[in-house]
Amino acid sequence: MSGMTDMAPIACTLDGGSFKTRMAWIADLNARVLKAVRRNDLRLELDYAPSALADVRLMVAQEQECCAFLNFELTEGEDVATLAITAPETARDAAEALFGPFQGKTLQATDCGCTGGCGA
Repeated sequence: MSGMTDMAPIACTLDGGSFKTRMAWIADLNARVLKAVRRNDLRLELDYAPSALADVRLMVAQEQECCAFLNFELTEGEDVATLAITAPETARDAAEALFGPFQGKTLQATDCGCTGGCGA
């Protein structure tokens, strides 16, 4: 994990409407192409169908902009694209809410998991 990620504040930069739109987009992506989910403490691994690689890359780029405190690692394989998302120790209390949308859990806009900034 990079030092910059460790130092980034635990705060989402999306406003409430953008947050809702993003969560709906992620939910749709996951419903279409998410193959498996594994969680190990502060690390979440998501296996996507390789056909969805462009969408997964877009999701990573968007999430890196609004949630700089999370670390994203994308590994491309022949049969699967695995996205590993790691939260810093400082986000431990919010990890369940942070990882929820990526695991297909429905959250309210006020449950974004960050400590402020999204305006939800």
